[in-house]
Amino acid sequence: MSSVPATAPVPAPVPAPVPVPAPAVVARDLAVRRGGRPVLHGVTFTVAAGAVTGLLGPSGGGKTTLLRAVVGVQADVTGSLTVLGLPAGSPALRARTGYVTQSPSVYGDLTVRRNLRYFADLLGAPPGRVDETLAAVDLQGEADRRTDALSGGQRARVSLAAALVGSPDLLVLDEPTVGLDPVLRRDLWALFHALADAGRTLLVSSHVMDEARRCDHLLLLRDGRLVADDTPAGLLARTGAADVEDAFLVLAEGGGAAGGTGGATGATGAVGASGRGRHRGPAGGSR
Repeated sequence: MSSVPATAPVPAPVPAPVPVPAPAVVARDLAVRRGGRPVLHGVTFTVAAGAVTGLLGPSGGGKTTLLRAVVGVQADVTGSLTVLGLPAGSPALRARTGYVTQSPSVYGDLTVRRNLRYFADLLGAPPGRVDETLAAVDLQGEADRRTDALSGGQRARVSLAAALVGSPDLLVLDEPTVGLDPVLRRDLWALFHALADAGRTLLVSSHVMDEARRCDHLLLLRDGRLVADDTPAGLLARTGAADVEDAFLVLAEGGGAAGGTGGATGATGAVGASGRGRHRGPAGGSR
């Protein structure tokens, strides 16, 4: 009787590795001088793609200067800074980056709809994108009003809409919730996370520390130096603090260097008044 050879077991297929998206922003030894005075002191960090990264710190600490460097409108920048794989300020980034300045940067003598139509035409957005954006920022009822007749919070939302209308890959928002009521702040943060869930990257600055818990990752800046680069949970665990404001004080007063999952470097220093850059033009995005 002939023996039947045993069938060798078929190995289970090995799943393909899940690709890790490249960081949306990579800064190495980023420094800025304004008026002969250093504003940013060689900060190093990355901004993860498809997430909400908060840039927090006291007013005058260099947050606006850092954001201006990212969108390519800040002069006297040294070090390395890449955005979406390109050097910051590259012409190809204009349609891929939306920039919302602290002051509403739209045309007051145009209606809300005409403002968005103007920016949509500049960016080559499809016609239906204007109505989609109006709905996203809850401005359908104000669409045909002149922008200069709106409240401050409504004008801030028009600026945000102008940055959103081109469907940018990266949104850079400079204190977008300042002066807004709690309900609108909540709704905007919900929108920010919905955009991140859809694959957008958001870099959002604030001096309101309680907004830190709404971020996926945090960069804490003081006097132009990075004092923390971590998740909110990681920051609390590392400092033993009850909230991010206390954690910031622990790091600032204890002289701790930035660290955590981002691995950035930096040191603390006394809070100083870093100069705020003027924004460029009336557009809601980087032009």
